[in-house]
Amino acid sequence: MLSFKNRIAFNYIITTALLIFAVFFGIFSIVKYSVYSHINSDINSEVSKHLTEIEIIGNHIGLTHDNEWQEREHNTVAINPVFVQFYDKHGLIGEKSPNLKVKSLKFNKNATDNQFFDTKLVNKAIRQIQVPIYQNSNKKGYLVIAMSLEDAKMVLKNLSNTLVISYPIILILLFIIARFIAGRSIKPINSIIETSNIITKDNLKSRIPLPQNKDELYILSETINNLLDRIENTIEREKQFTSDASHELRTPLTIIKGTLEVLIRKPRNQEEYADKINFCVNEVDRLNNLVDQLLLLARFENQRQSLKIEKVYLNGVFSDAISRYSNIIESRNIHVLSHFEKEYYIQSDDYLVSIIINNLISNALKYSKDNSNLKLSISDNYGKVECQITDFGIGIPSEDLLKVFDQFYRSRSNEHIEIKGTGLGLSIVKRLCALLNIDIKISSQENIGTTIFLSFQ
Repeated sequence: MLSFKNRIAFNYIITTALLIFAVFFGIFSIVKYSVYSHINSDINSEVSKHLTEIEIIGNHIGLTHDNEWQEREHNTVAINPVFVQFYDKHGLIGEKSPNLKVKSLKFNKNATDNQFFDTKLVNKAIRQIQVPIYQNSNKKGYLVIAMSLEDAKMVLKNLSNTLVISYPIILILLFIIARFIAGRSIKPINSIIETSNIITKDNLKSRIPLPQNKDELYILSETINNLLDRIENTIEREKQFTSDASHELRTPLTIIKGTLEVLIRKPRNQEEYADKINFCVNEVDRLNNLVDQLLLLARFENQRQSLKIEKVYLNGVFSDAISRYSNIIESRNIHVLSHFEKEYYIQSDDYLVSIIINNLISNALKYSKDNSNLKLSISDNYGKVECQITDFGIGIPSEDLLKVFDQFYRSRSNEHIEIKGTGLGLSIVKRLCALLNIDIKISSQENIGTTIFLSFQ
């Protein structure tokens, strides 16, 4: 299996090889075309010149001036030779250039007039043309002119050999260079691998070094670092939650155990037994409530897929909550002031919305002063349904406002030991609001009261 670095280099080389092959083929074709065009041009020039110097006497065809054969290209075969030969209409050889000596140019009956073709002269490659000669519209014979292709063939062969030899060498060099560049390009990936190998559940502090260039690898490294941050925060929260839950569960159990131990040390009267047993029952109820809330938190930990979205009658949810806590409201003489402009409906999970409203109203009643008011209102605001729950109780210090949604946190619980609670109510509300896309805000002044704002999307 090829490594990622080698696959990058290999894919690059395949593409480059095809491109270089196309370029080399184009170069060879252009050079070949240029060489042959030059030779064809020279032959056409000789044809034009000799057609004006032809003398026809009977069936004999020759040059008007014999001294034309004395030119160097007609006498030698070493330097740019030009071979010229005449044929009469019967195919008999007439005059020919001295450089042909005893040899002669072959007349190709199958060749088209005035068309170039390649042939051989004593095993030497030549370029030849056969031009018909006319006198008074009667064909008298042919002028055959040829030029050597040996130099052209040598140039093309040398060029072909050069391209064939250089092709694999270039590809090998490019593969080495591409592999080196690919190795440098994926260096951040190696850093990701190394960092990932040293990260464990007990070591979540390590982070991937960010590359200097803000490219895709930078985004990948940053995304993984952000993921590690979220994982670390989640694990820290879980550790803190486990620690707090253990403490909160241990406290009522310790109280119950201590009470029972005191109860059995010596005989007691009926009233004392009833008092201690009722105390233990209250602690068991508190413990049972705490377990229920812990299970609720665990159940709705990012369970968006299990939501049952339906039409929820918001006025009815508030009315049910007030009815549920009617005994507390009457016993503490709290006046509930409801301001619902109309009947409001939202699209949400009815069960979870009921938990949110019940917890908030329970909290408001818990911290309200006796003989005070509890204000509930629902209104429209730019297409959103907004709710406000206002109590006139002990309030929350400004420094504690950001902490009240933390699990097991209770603001100044030591100063108000008469108010029982687990510190999970607002944490559950916050979790469910995030799950249902409900905006929640809190405003409070110490010894004046607290207002919770809910905004339904």
